[in-house]
Amino acid sequence: MGNARAKAMFQAEGFVKMIADAETDRVLGCHIIGPGAGEMIHEVCVAMEFGAAAQDIALTCHAHPTCSEAVREAALACGDGAIHA
Repeated sequence: MGNARAKAMFQAEGFVKMIADAETDRVLGCHIIGPGAGEMIHEVCVAMEFGAAAQDIALTCHAHPTCSEAVREAALACGDGAIHA
């Protein structure tokens, strides 16, 4: 419900859950459920291929308003916490 683009499209149901190693923060996987999921998963796939940490995704600029901001929020939740929880 915290995603502005999803709200504007009246499609705010769904979620992004990122799985990261507790010690290294390396991204191990991600679940994306909802409209546009197939267009958002690529970011996580590329990050995993390069051995990225969740913080790497969290610190990457994400355009606003876009549904892909939900990926950033999930990455933030692996650390200090999401902004729009």
